[in-house]
Amino acid sequence: MKYLPIFFSIAAIFIFNHCSAQTQEKQPIQIKLYAIDCGRIDVSNFAGFSDTADYDNKTVQLADPCFLIVHPKGILLWDTGLPDSLIKKPETVGGIYHLTKSISLQDSLKKIGLTPNDIKYVSVSHSHFDHMSGLDQFPNSTWILQKVELNYAKTHPNPFVIDASQLKSYKTAHIVIINGDYDVFGDGTVQILSTPGHTPGHQSLEIKLSQAGVIILSGDEFHQRSSFEPLRVPVFNTSRAETMASADRLKTLIKNTNARLIVQHDEHDFEGLPKFPNYLD
Repeated sequence: MKYLPIFFSIAAIFIFNHCSAQTQEKQPIQIKLYAIDCGRIDVSNFAGFSDTADYDNKTVQLADPCFLIVHPKGILLWDTGLPDSLIKKPETVGGIYHLTKSISLQDSLKKIGLTPNDIKYVSVSHSHFDHMSGLDQFPNSTWILQKVELNYAKTHPNPFVIDASQLKSYKTAHIVIINGDYDVFGDGTVQILSTPGHTPGHQSLEIKLSQAGVIILSGDEFHQRSSFEPLRVPVFNTSRAETMASADRLKTLIKNTNARLIVQHDEHDFEGLPKFPNYLD
């Protein structure tokens, strides 16, 4: 009988440690999602954004946000927006795209005490200039880029595509070349999803937040809420079939995970997010 107190003490310690371990395992990873104003695009004729004449002669205002994902293992910047030169000198491209910007990305980062050197990873949904123009500002970050998108940018130059290999920081930045989906932090909370069609290496981002749930940043898979359902395919997409397959993937993922879709260029979706420097978590 004299050993019973020792036995119960050991048992109590075991149970306490086991319960503590289970509690620690169930603790959600704390992630913050910031939406940053990285410019605006006013389109005087939106016709090209549907190959079935849905938008003929319509004018549309597009948001052009960047997104900051703050994870315990580092910070990811998703898309880098329009060039800072537009702050002082707005520009019209292609006769129908009027581009403006009110604040630089670096000045936005300062509002939450960050500099470009604090950004561990940078990735872009695709190589169009309104998503990639700020990439050169992050020479010390790790760039996560799709192999097929790099090849596309190098071999199909046009006014809307930026070839990363021509950027000043390309030769000095640490670059991770990926093929398809990619788990950024290795724990399933922030995943790059391959969604080709708009461009050959177009990608979207899935973020699992502890409070807000699953968020899908869809890049340019959809340009407006009205192009989500029914799907409207821009005439300049590189593959209609791939666009439709990628849309089907995202729609199914959204249904199965009860995710919140953010159509990045949709002004209402952007304005529906916490106003920077507030965030979702």
